[in-house]
Amino acid sequence: MPQLTKIRLCIWIIIIGLVLSGLTAFPLETELKVISEHLSITNPFYHWINTIYIALKTTNEKFPYLSYGTDWLAFAHLVIAVAFLGPLKDPVKNIWVIEFGMIACVLIFPLAFIAGAIRGIPFYWRLIDCSFGIIGFIPLYYCRININKLSQIQVQ
Repeated sequence: MPQLTKIRLCIWIIIIGLVLSGLTAFPLETELKVISEHLSITNPFYHWINTIYIALKTTNEKFPYLSYGTDWLAFAHLVIAVAFLGPLKDPVKNIWVIEFGMIACVLIFPLAFIAGAIRGIPFYWRLIDCSFGIIGFIPLYYCRININKLSQIQVQ
């Protein structure tokens, strides 16, 4: 598979992941309701998901404007996905976007462990959050390696 194809495949994985993550952040209450209704009470995540659903539902009933914050979170994911169009077009010139993404993936860890602890997020859930950093870092790192190879080919 040519270098450029490998690079573009990795970038599309990141773009699709960011877009899906952004789009699913808008209807959180509905999503949590569906998940909560379909999880068995014996499922280890049931209590946590149901607790979050009740908290979000109660908050949205009394203070719906607070969900505007997650709307901005969703929007940020979509905007960051747009930034990856640059390296899709010219990966060598826009390698900094790939490196930015790698840095963001690494920074998930301190955020999850520090803010998660302060906010009372269960440790196992913080590990799930950290997994997104690993899942994102792998294709970005592979992409960066291939961009460096492509850059060497273009110099010759």
